[in-house]
Amino acid sequence: MSTETGITLAELGWRQHFQAQLVVDELDGSLPARVLGVERSVLQVASTAGVSTVPLPRSFVSDGELLVTVGDWVLRSAERGVPERLLERFGVFRRKAAGTGRQVQLIAANVDTLFILTSADHDFNIARLERYLALAHEGSATPVIVISKADLHDDVESLAAQARDLGSLVETINARDPDSVAALRSWCHTGQTVALVGSSGVGKSTLLNTLANTSQATAEVRVSDSRGRHTTSNRSMHRLGDGGWLLDTPGMRELQLLDVEDALNDVFAEITGLAAACRFSDCTHETEPGCAVRAAIDDGRIDADRLRRLNKLQAENFRHSASIAERRARDRSLGQLYKTIKKGSQDRKRGG
Repeated sequence: MSTETGITLAELGWRQHFQAQLVVDELDGSLPARVLGVERSVLQVASTAGVSTVPLPRSFVSDGELLVTVGDWVLRSAERGVPERLLERFGVFRRKAAGTGRQVQLIAANVDTLFILTSADHDFNIARLERYLALAHEGSATPVIVISKADLHDDVESLAAQARDLGSLVETINARDPDSVAALRSWCHTGQTVALVGSSGVGKSTLLNTLANTSQATAEVRVSDSRGRHTTSNRSMHRLGDGGWLLDTPGMRELQLLDVEDALNDVFAEITGLAAACRFSDCTHETEPGCAVRAAIDDGRIDADRLRRLNKLQAENFRHSASIAERRARDRSLGQLYKTIKKGSQDRKRGG
């Protein structure tokens, strides 16, 4: 199905996963649309009818948290054009919102590939890459570590080797050079969605410009510390010349993980796999006898620093996940209390 806009549902990323969720009445009476952007009160969506801005339904917000994000699929009423239902995702990226609050922030949904952009300078950091890899695994996306500014480093292959040791695909590029960036195009074909994450100043907007042939503004990087200024202020999707979609995100300096226990097991598989062979099921891998992980560290099969980073991420994940669960439980209790008080007040009025 297509219109004068020349775009089909398949080109937008539609697949059987979404088609199977439609009920009979929705096959003719609803219009599937992909969310390209989210503002405070509106959504920018794309469908076979073109790109349009529609109101953000109240049902897409709960307790102040947005339930919809860039990359989502919604069903619009064919008659009124407003979104009526949010379709189930095959994957979603989310994090604990920055700051001291206890809210969940959705980052992107239905992403096939995550480009984890770092640069061959002060930004290259194994611990940060491990965080992004956990994000990718939790979001059911294929991670690709992309090392930019490769032309400015004397031994970029040594950095690439360190990144490959994390079990990820790795590409080294000059984000300004189309020939260099061509290595990434195999993930950008028709109907595919790739997301782009990384710290400020690593060249996300420059890479986006090269991949999408756009002219999005870029900011200079302070040479003294290789840290850049935020260029992208809102998450957005861009159509690529190869037919795919690229989702750009603001630089995330405070990436707080949430509910990523299974993802951490995948990212640190060499450690979590050995842990099953420890003598004690609750082994902390410190001083317990029969610890398979400590034995692997002692004979050089596992890096002790990697175990410390895993322990830190596991503790952080537990803390953030618990705080969110506690807040939601408290909100449910307060909601029930308010209903009870309101009902009691109504009963007294009727009795009086």
